[in-house]
Amino acid sequence: MPKTMDELLSGSKTVEPLENEQIISAKVIEIKGKKLSLDLGPYGLGLVPKRELGLGKSFEVGQEVEAMVVDADAESGQVLMSVRKAHRDRGWKTVEDAFKDGTKIEVIPVDCNKGGLLIELEGAKGFLPVSQLSSKNYPKLSGNQDKSAIADSIKSLIGKPMEVKVIALDRSDNKLIFSEKDGRGKTDEVELSDFEIGQTVAAKVTGIVEYGAFVSTEGAEGMIHISELSWKRVGSPEDVVSVGDELELKVISLDNNRLGLSLKQMSPDPWEEEVSGFKAGDKVKAKVTRITPFGAFVQVTPSVEALVHISEVGDGEGGEPEQVFKLDLEQEFEVIDVNKETRRMFLGLPGAVKAREERLKKRDSKETT
Repeated sequence: MPKTMDELLSGSKTVEPLENEQIISAKVIEIKGKKLSLDLGPYGLGLVPKRELGLGKSFEVGQEVEAMVVDADAESGQVLMSVRKAHRDRGWKTVEDAFKDGTKIEVIPVDCNKGGLLIELEGAKGFLPVSQLSSKNYPKLSGNQDKSAIADSIKSLIGKPMEVKVIALDRSDNKLIFSEKDGRGKTDEVELSDFEIGQTVAAKVTGIVEYGAFVSTEGAEGMIHISELSWKRVGSPEDVVSVGDELELKVISLDNNRLGLSLKQMSPDPWEEEVSGFKAGDKVKAKVTRITPFGAFVQVTPSVEALVHISEVGDGEGGEPEQVFKLDLEQEFEVIDVNKETRRMFLGLPGAVKAREERLKKRDSKETT
């Protein structure tokens, strides 16, 4: 609980120093240029800059506010404080307690997208996927409507209180997922224990978000992560599936109160077949798809992406990847290695294998002298 100035000083002959991230209650003594000055008694003045006030909040002189100590020893001599962070801390405490106890809390959606509802509870921001709406609020769409109709269908829920449970929470990753459905450890009326890893199920796509697709299967709700949609690299789930699609999927996990499902594992992995014809020294044409600080990834075949490490460019001295590679450019490379155990293929510019052998000879000769 936040402490008032009287509580901080009561029963103490000496003034204990303020600590960063401590939340206290103090009185507003001045509002100037959208900045608040707080009376911290023997600690002096607390300053809350505009960026730390919080959106949509208004204040009055004499008002008691809760604020978090951001910098107790600011160079200005004032204590730098944040109303926004104190507000957010309180919200996270509420959802953490609800998650621990398995209790319902009341939230009010503030916005929506085609994947579900955006929730903000006392500064803690979370998400309620379409697949976790109750049957009462689940969007009723006809088969010929596209996924943009989902957002239109659930707009009416914005601003209306609803009772939910917290089903996934990780404050360090700012992850907070709500469900309007009853029960923890259940996906609707069906227990997760009714399913087995490796089982094949029929499912229907009910919602799409940037990290995958939600599906409904046999009275349960599941999730296909973007990495499980295809053996090929997927830029967006929408490139592979659409709302309303009926799919055959494999159960790959029963974690986080939701079925983990895979579409790609319903077909053989084409990687091994497509790399079977390559060996060290072969020349291949590939397109640069990603440039990183350590090199570039290139698309060799529809299912095979290879790494061209910066050390395998030119004479092996390396350089800046941006100066060596150009995005979407197709050029010739040389196969250095194909590792079927790790499913990795490594390339270099033409002459890379010979250059690597010469570097190894030089290194070996130095070690023997």
